[in-house]
Amino acid sequence: GPKMPLFSVPKEVAVGTAMLGVAFATGMLAGRRYPSLCFGTPRSSIIGKSSALQQYILDHSLREHPVLKKLRLLTADHPCGRMMVSCDQAQLMANLVKLIKAKKVIEIGVFTGYNTLNMALVLPDNGKVVACDINEDYVKIGKPLWKEAGVEHKIDLRIKPAIHTLDDLLASGEAETFDFAFIDADKETYNEYYEKCLRLIRKGGIIAIDNVFWSGKVLKPGRNDLTAQSMHRLNEKLLRDARISISMLPMGDGLTLAFKL
Repeated sequence: GPKMPLFSVPKEVAVGTAMLGVAFATGMLAGRRYPSLCFGTPRSSIIGKSSALQQYILDHSLREHPVLKKLRLLTADHPCGRMMVSCDQAQLMANLVKLIKAKKVIEIGVFTGYNTLNMALVLPDNGKVVACDINEDYVKIGKPLWKEAGVEHKIDLRIKPAIHTLDDLLASGEAETFDFAFIDADKETYNEYYEKCLRLIRKGGIIAIDNVFWSGKVLKPGRNDLTAQSMHRLNEKLLRDARISISMLPMGDGLTLAFKL
């Protein structure tokens, strides 16, 4: 994909935010490995990723832990750096995790672990993030920084297909014991991730679902665009799902927050 323009937030802060939203294409985390390929989604911020107003938002709201900043800059130098979650979106999720006093979090799609670190930093000392991915090479970038930030003990990394990890958690009796889940992996499996996370999350818990705009392709999914079709079907399902209340936010490539009733 084309390289994203960089801001100056101060200058170094914008690198990650210019890459609005983590975007793993189909298969990246479903159990198939593409070690030499990078998949990304052209970012579709409603405000505009290089606009003065977007810059103002970053300048006047972003508070980034120094180790988070370090990991973001390392990730930005990676050939697949455009897959990194935007720092303003990560900050929102950290604030939600704190707001609901979360202790147990599920993350489906880790990449280098920026958002994993982001959530671990705000969890209590006995909290944990069950972090699901299939590509350990990317995660190795972030693991030393988890340790540097003093939160390594809060992160339970599971390198295998996320569906298997979710099934393991359910089988071990952890249904309705998690507080928060973040879904950002292969889009065609989102519905399965959502259903299993809904069983694992307690009432009042939150599921955050990324890339719900899919670069605007959900407006008119192509006949052969299975990813856009899957995202559109899920968006329609979430609207009508009586088990949750929702907010769809024009942040990054679209973020839906589902609050379990």
